[in-house]
Amino acid sequence: MTLKRTLFTLAFAGLQVTASASAADSKPPSDKDFVAYDQPLVAFIHATVVDGTGAKAMRDQTLVIDKGRITALGRSSKVKVPQNAKVIDAQGKTLMPGFVMVHEHMFYPAGGVEYNEMSYSFPRLYLAGGTTTMRTAGSMMPYADINVRDAINAGKVIGPDMDVTGPYLNGPGLPIPAVHVLSGPDDAERTVNYWADEGVTSYKAYMQITRDELKRVIDTAHTRKAKVTAHLCSVTYREAVDMGIDNLEHGFFVSSDFVKDKQPDQCPKSPGVSDSLAAVEANSTEVKSLMRDMIDHHVALTSTLTVFETFVPGRPKAPQGALDLMLPEVRAQYEASWNKVQSSKGRMTPETYLKLARMEKQYADAGGLLLAGTDPTGYGGVVPGYSSKRQIELLVEAGFAFEQAVKIATYNGAKYLGRNAEVGTLAVGKRADLVVIDGDPSKTTTDIEHMPYVFKNGVGYDTQKIFDATHDTVGLH
Repeated sequence: MTLKRTLFTLAFAGLQVTASASAADSKPPSDKDFVAYDQPLVAFIHATVVDGTGAKAMRDQTLVIDKGRITALGRSSKVKVPQNAKVIDAQGKTLMPGFVMVHEHMFYPAGGVEYNEMSYSFPRLYLAGGTTTMRTAGSMMPYADINVRDAINAGKVIGPDMDVTGPYLNGPGLPIPAVHVLSGPDDAERTVNYWADEGVTSYKAYMQITRDELKRVIDTAHTRKAKVTAHLCSVTYREAVDMGIDNLEHGFFVSSDFVKDKQPDQCPKSPGVSDSLAAVEANSTEVKSLMRDMIDHHVALTSTLTVFETFVPGRPKAPQGALDLMLPEVRAQYEASWNKVQSSKGRMTPETYLKLARMEKQYADAGGLLLAGTDPTGYGGVVPGYSSKRQIELLVEAGFAFEQAVKIATYNGAKYLGRNAEVGTLAVGKRADLVVIDGDPSKTTTDIEHMPYVFKNGVGYDTQKIFDATHDTVGLH
């Protein structure tokens, strides 16, 4: 071997070593690195507890976890802490159930009509934000969602338990390449059956679906023991209710029922829906009649105040922590759009936003089942890890007591999904899915933003470590 060739070989080997070291340095941490507590027996003492039932916060409580289950909960003076338990002094802290959010996605807007799948960052970020159970509400890549769900169930990946909704069920008119366009009721039935066979567990109809297609979707899904929700426009809420739909998304923010010249199977021309919502009176006979019809037919309503807030001038920008999670190019796009909203009239006035938010409380007060979700779409300001906490704050702003807002985001979601025997409240015998808050959000709502630990199945995760490991990933993967 010549001296020249020898030097080249050594140099190349050095580059390989350097590259390997660089790859090792850039390798993301293992999920095990996020675990703060994995002892089988854990006792929180002197905690404030908001149990998810809607009851007032309880002070000086002890909660015991044994092998992933809650085995004791009550006054600290009465609950005996087991020997060998890992004791956590929770004085000054609040325990709440893990959130059960029902309008989440595994994709994020990448600009224009493109959406990138977030198979790496989103499961971890949802968990870091306190969501331990979730339903996706429409999918761009159903197989990815199914595989992530199964990996979580198998313990290969951390994240919430997932109820996976199939691909959007929509007619022509949506310029998103990833969305299949239904050709009629037979295609709707075929699509539902195909994805039921593949493992999805719920369905979502979208804005341009026809009444005949939606009816076939509902009937077919119910035959397959699955539920249907919808973000509607071409079909009114009342029409969908009469067909037997289970759930309607986005509160009343997208209802086309109040458009005076609404044509069958057609989404009103813009700004027909928004103008009708700005004009409608919350206490009018037509609103009360619609609500009563929904309640009588046991239709759940999902609140997604987080995404609508982003289109209202005067509303805050996403918090710095959420901005830090975004891919820099995505962050720049988001901030440009947010600035544009602030300097324009936006999609709706602050007054209309608050009216529609309070109509969700009106629905709940009348006996309707109100659920919660965050919908990380729009132009990108709704980021898992932060959005779930913001949704609680916005429900409180809409008039709910803090404990009621927590119930909407925990027990109500679990009840709708049929999981309330296992999760949704803090109670003896239930799974130990809970969040730890520094402070007392029942007194100061914004304390909910300080969530250092999330427990799922009795394992406690350090949320800051998850956030640190997912900087610059939202919008990428």
